[in-house]
Formats: sequence, C-alpha cells, structure tokens
Amino acid sequence: MPYTCKPILPHFAATVEGFSLDGRDPLPAEVVARIKDDMKHYRVLVFKGQGRLSGERQVQISKQLGTIESTFYKHPKSPHPDIFRVSNDEREGCVGVGRTGWHIDGTFQWKPFKYQTMHFHSVCEGGETWFVPLKEFYEMQDQEIGSREYDCFKLHDLGWDKYWMVSSEGLAHPLVYRHPVREDTSMMFHCGPPFCAAVAVDSDGDSSKRKAVKTAVKLLPPHVVQEELTQRLDDAVEKIGIKMSWEEGDFAINDNLGNCHYASPGTQNSKHKAGLRILHRTTVAGEDIPAKFDGRASFQLDV
Repeated sequence: MPYTCKPILPHFAATVEGFSLDGRDPLPAEVVARIKDDMKHYRVLVFKGQGRLSGERQVQISKQLGTIESTFYKHPKSPHPDIFRVSNDEREGCVGVGRTGWHIDGTFQWKPFKYQTMHFHSVCEGGETWFVPLKEFYEMQDQEIGSREYDCFKLHDLGWDKYWMVSSEGLAHPLVYRHPVREDTSMMFHCGPPFCAAVAVDSDGDSSKRKAVKTAVKLLPPHVVQEELTQRLDDAVEKIGIKMSWEEGDFAINDNLGNCHYASPGTQNSKHKAGLRILHRTTVAGEDIPAKFDGRASFQLDV
C-alpha cells in the first residue's frame, strides 16, 4: 500500500502521516489511483508534515488529479499563476476568502470544481476550516425534523428537492443532486449573498413529473433558503462535520462536490495576535454538469 489512512470520523475525512508528496517526478500512478479512490470514500484527505511544497510541485500534483481551472484573483506573492494565495494579511495574500457563508466552490460555472488542494505554509491561531459532508447532512434532516416536530413532516416538506440555486449569471443548479463519482445524494449551493441571486422552484405535482422552471415566474429570494441552510449547517458541523485545525505543512485534498465548507472567523485574526496565515490553493475542474437523480441537469434561467 502506498500510504495508510487514519479516519478522522467514522464516516468522513482521514489523515495520512509518514508519506512525503515532495519530489521532482510526478507521483507514481498507483499513488494517484489510491488518492482518487480514497477521495471517493473519505472526501477529505490531509497529508501531514509536508513542509512547504513549491508552487510548481503543488500544481504538478493537482494536474495529476485532473485539469486545473483557475478563476481567482492573482495575488502578487502567489508562487504560480495557478496558485490562489490566501492570508490574513492583504500584503501576503487575498483576505476574507471563504467568509461569505457555507458554500461549494465554483457554483457560478456549468461544472463546479471537482477537487481543491489546500497547502498550509503558515497557520494562525483560530484559523479553522469547517467541513460538512453533504450526503449525511441531507439524510439527517428527516430524523431531525421528525424528532423535533411530528413524524409525518418529512424532508420533502422543506422543499429542498424542488429548489434550484440561481447564480448572479442566471445559471440554475439543482439544490439536491446526484454526486457524479460517489453516485449518492449531494447538494449544490452558496450561502453568500453575492453568489446566489434567487432560488427557482420546480413546477408542482408528482416529483417524477416535475419540470424545472426556466422563466423568471416562480422565484424565491435567496435569503429564504440561505438562512435555513446556514442554521442547519451550523448545527450539523457539531454533529457530523469537522472544524479542521490546521498545522503548518498540511496538504489537504477536498471533494468540493461531496462537502460544503466555510472559513471560520478566526481565519481573519490579526497576524500580530494570532500569527500569519498562508494558504496555497488550487482548483481542479469539474467533469460533469450537476444533475438530479431523474436526469434533469443545470440550466440557464430565462430572465
């Protein structure tokens, strides 16, 4: 076996220790295959103790996972055009990143990112990233609602299976959809106000016969769903998620389509009090347009 995973939670995330990603040559094919297989299972992998890999090396590894797609602002101190440099000091990197709300990265695109790599050259006190696995989050809603209210009130009453998140560009993604690799239930959303313009709603009737609304005649304001999701995710991270406390040298790979994440308030703590935070991130392009289990996929809303 090329390396050994240590689960963080029984259902989610794992660490890898005593394995180096450094070097000049590409990772061996068997290691890349193992990473992809483990990502399907764990959804977050954290390779510990990687020191400070060069930008070139991080990009090289990322390219072995898929096609790099870079849509971010290029900070002057970024070591490579495909490295998004993030910090709590604007002179060192982009600040405020990930602080707008729980989200999936790339919801403004037809094919949101498949993976992210996150390499921490320096960490600050309180600079956690919060992760919630979306399959478990979706499935826990029936149990939570049933126990709090009454048994006949089930998940469909939330309306989530009828909703489509509409980006500011008018691109509508299904809120609940089928994960393209794991083939289980996942979700697609951004709870940050700038990233979601509205929520489109399916036509009424039998769910198997519903049609996606393609004209701006049945829309909800975004905050209605964003606030509900935020409240439930804030609760869920304590039960089924992780508040990841990073260490210098951590190299993480995140299944952007299987988890949502959020940068904690502490990521913006003053470097003079909490230490300097330096995160180098890459994004690997998505390969599929999000689609529901009935085959209906993302569409351009007619406005």
